[in-house]
Amino acid sequence: MNLRRQIAVTVAAVSFLVALSVGLLVHRASVGQHTGQARATAEAALEQVRDYYGQTDQLPSNAWNASLDPAVVPPGLVRLAAQGHQGSELAGGRMWAAAPGPDGQVLSVWLDFTADQRAITELDRAVTVSAALSVLVTALAGTLVAHRISRRLRTAARTARTIARGDLAARIGPLGRARDEVAELAAAVDSMSAVLSSKLANEQRFTADVAHELRTPLAGLLTAAELLPPGRPTELVQDRVRVLRRLTEDLLEVSRLDAGAERAELSRLELGALLRRILPPAAGLEVRAEAEVATDPRRLDRVLANLLANAERHGAPPVLVTVDGPVVTVRDHGPGFPEQVLAEGPQRFRTGARERGHGHGLGLTIAQGQAAVLGARLRLANHPDGGAVAELRLAE
Repeated sequence: MNLRRQIAVTVAAVSFLVALSVGLLVHRASVGQHTGQARATAEAALEQVRDYYGQTDQLPSNAWNASLDPAVVPPGLVRLAAQGHQGSELAGGRMWAAAPGPDGQVLSVWLDFTADQRAITELDRAVTVSAALSVLVTALAGTLVAHRISRRLRTAARTARTIARGDLAARIGPLGRARDEVAELAAAVDSMSAVLSSKLANEQRFTADVAHELRTPLAGLLTAAELLPPGRPTELVQDRVRVLRRLTEDLLEVSRLDAGAERAELSRLELGALLRRILPPAAGLEVRAEAEVATDPRRLDRVLANLLANAERHGAPPVLVTVDGPVVTVRDHGPGFPEQVLAEGPQRFRTGARERGHGHGLGLTIAQGQAAVLGARLRLANHPDGGAVAELRLAE
């Protein structure tokens, strides 16, 4: 049960209990009032009948239904009179009052109580209708208030999920005029998003600045390494300089992807024919179903190159590339992707597991970023028979 229903049900239940309590109190008060008045009237009538009988030895005619016959008196009053006491009792729609009479008889009177019972019934009916209307109105009001609170919370949750997906520019903003806890929560989320956005921008700017500043000295270092005399030490130096240069270029590309500065130049191409041109012959390409897709060949080449490099570096041969309509699948036969990568996605400078080999963790990050620029969806999984599977679904 969501929050809106919980609030509405709680308000309705509380209003019902309040209405029930008030109804019972009103009913008891009404019954007590009518019964008390009828009892007092019957007992006063009994006193007058006793006085009249004591003076005349006769019962008054047609007055308060006076009688000396114990057979018509309620048994409880008969027993009470036999003990020498008088009392009153409501029974059979009548208010009885009885006292000991002469020769073991019971002197009684009774008054019609049906009018009082009708009055009590009418009052109960009015209280019930009023209580039902009160519960209905209160429940509707509670539902409206709960809907308003729920709508504001859903807006905040939707924006928070947008922020979690990486859009740090999203803001909840004012949620009406109320300055309550929900508004405080929205302000706190907006403040957190602004701080995260600022920190991320600073991090991206720092990474881009560092990579940019490294390009010039690395270019000079690579040129100087090419001038070294041939030999094993020279080869090692040149190899490390090239690795450092590739890392710098990857960092710059990641920075541009993070900043949203990359734009795709889409064109409609036959996917199978395109991959035959851009993939190396050793890629093991298999085209099962041809399809025309909207893509940027240069960026698609970049995505597949990183996926193949990741499969060759961290997986095991054979590495297979399959085209099935707009879907390109790259599979290796190694240990598969680590659970952390499958759960959290690619993370820069994190390969996820020792068995996946060594690296900077930028290949999959770049592949994912370039796929997003293409409007494609990249899904990482592990094959049931072993090996990592990267599935790229392009827009048709």
